[in-house]
Amino acid sequence: MKPAPFEYAAPDNLEEVVSLLEENEGDAKVLSGGQSLMPLLNMRLARPEVLVDLARVPGLDYVREDDGLLVIGAMTRQRTVELSPIVGEGHPLVLEATRNVAHPQNRNQGTFGGSLAHADPSAEYPALAVALGAKLKAVGPDGEREIDADEFFVTYLTTDLEAAEVLTEVRIPKLPAGAAWSFTELARRHGDYALAGVASYFSRGDDGKVADARIVLFGVGATPVRATKAEQELIGQTPGAAVFESVRKAVLDDVEEPQTDVHASAEQRRSLAAVLTQRGLVDAARRAGISL
Repeated sequence: MKPAPFEYAAPDNLEEVVSLLEENEGDAKVLSGGQSLMPLLNMRLARPEVLVDLARVPGLDYVREDDGLLVIGAMTRQRTVELSPIVGEGHPLVLEATRNVAHPQNRNQGTFGGSLAHADPSAEYPALAVALGAKLKAVGPDGEREIDADEFFVTYLTTDLEAAEVLTEVRIPKLPAGAAWSFTELARRHGDYALAGVASYFSRGDDGKVADARIVLFGVGATPVRATKAEQELIGQTPGAAVFESVRKAVLDDVEEPQTDVHASAEQRRSLAAVLTQRGLVDAARRAGISL
């Protein structure tokens, strides 16, 4: 199929991008990597009047550390994130999530910010951002603002970005020192969108008990799902098989509205989320040298 007709603009600065989005409010789409948007255009599920390409806008492609945070420009290719020494040496959960994104060919073109702004609830990066408490910077007619990842994702393919705003940067905290982490998902084929997935980590206090935990599910709701009941089941406990089984059961209460489609039923997704959480915690504990 071919997309519906649209006008194409390739501005060379952010001011012009914002101006174009403001002039065509509600009728414009931003093109970053295009790995998600182009199929929607070809299937005519998206019909923008104007396509605003960010490829010529400078200063949006970088990976660096700043005051202990991992800072990634919105136009940074996913493959660049995957191969970054900064990510590889100090941000293992980001690296593992990236390795699960589609295929290398897609990651060569897809962008870090583009995936977040697209907000597919089965994608890896939205769950990663929520799990790590990322902050997202956006620029619009009123200047720059920062949005917490917990508030950024509104519903299917919808974010807190205003029609004339563009995502420019993502700032991601490091995992706590010594944290046990895991990123796991299940798809029908490697590289497909996940039927269900989990990004999680936990850290322990001096007494060996879990002091902090984050469990974020994807593929089971309209946005990434923070499994707060499961987190509370884990916090204050000594990591072990019995505790992880209790967490698995708690996840079933955290997943309220998974979708049913040709790939999986709602109940299958709900069960998968629980099982993957338990497996992920076991893997995280072993990776951290915790005896189970």
